[in-house]
Amino acid sequence: MSEDWAAVAKAISERVNELGWRQRELAERSHVSQAIVRELQHHTVERRRSARTLEALSTTLGWHPQHLLAVLEGRVPPHRDEPADDDRGLWSRLDALEDRLADITERLEDVQTNLATVVEHVRNKR
Repeated sequence: MSEDWAAVAKAISERVNELGWRQRELAERSHVSQAIVRELQHHTVERRRSARTLEALSTTLGWHPQHLLAVLEGRVPPHRDEPADDDRGLWSRLDALEDRLADITERLEDVQTNLATVVEHVRNKR
């Protein structure tokens, strides 16, 4: 399946303009980092995003939660009032958990490295 990130960028830009918002406002309202919103809106970095990110942006922009995913996949976006596909909701939550787990793991590795450095300095001062 091909992904059309340029179409996602266009959809976000057009909707943000319709609403009269700035990038920062979309980021704050959707709880998606401004850097990610910028990358998506300007199509500067093309990489897999969690379904949760696309859902948060879609919902914040007043669309069906799966609107941007449909745009990405070249499908007609569902109407705002259509029920959400529960399987996709489950997968998006799993994706979000996986992303959080990766963040936590990375932070723990940083803490471990910093702690080892502190212990080494303390030992050297004795």
